[in-house]
Amino acid sequence: MKIVNFNFIEIVPSKIVCIGRNYIEHIKELTNEIPSSMVIFMKPNSSINSKLMTCRDEKIHYEGEISFIVFDGDIKGVAFGLDLTKRETQNRLKEKGLPWERAKAFDGACVFSDFVKFNGDINSLHVKLFINDKLIQDGSVTNMLYKPEDILKEVKRYFTLEDGDIIMSGTPKGVGVVNSGDKFLGQIFKDNKLLTQKKWVAR
Repeated sequence: MKIVNFNFIEIVPSKIVCIGRNYIEHIKELTNEIPSSMVIFMKPNSSINSKLMTCRDEKIHYEGEISFIVFDGDIKGVAFGLDLTKRETQNRLKEKGLPWERAKAFDGACVFSDFVKFNGDINSLHVKLFINDKLIQDGSVTNMLYKPEDILKEVKRYFTLEDGDIIMSGTPKGVGVVNSGDKFLGQIFKDNKLLTQKKWVAR
């Protein structure tokens, strides 16, 4: 079983619940339609990796996201997460109206910083992704179509959230290809205070 760290404790999530198309500018950059309801998909525990990997047979796209960890049915911590996507496969599946698992739930399809406890105004959270020291993605909860409280409520209508489960809340604009050797730095802020960050070098 794959683990994540929350306040220096190893946690085994049963699943990662992901929200798609939650930032208008990201929807526009991929020329998708604005959804009439929340887009929800899942990644299994086996998709978690500590390393950021490329793929020999297909390009992998990165999507930096504010990610939450759930205990007792509520959001208790926050981390930076990368939702990794086989975009060509996803586009083929979308064209046929088929599920996205092969594009989104493969082994190594997500990586996370450490999760840290969070208290206060959840709308003050902000995500930044730097690649090779250049700011590539920059977004906040205030830019989301569906805010974390709305996401939690909607997800719980359909799925039981077990302690340690993760919610990935969607990505702002700026997604692109992961190239071998690229240096990634993902950060989560509360207002201007850095809460957690993680560095990876793509392999």
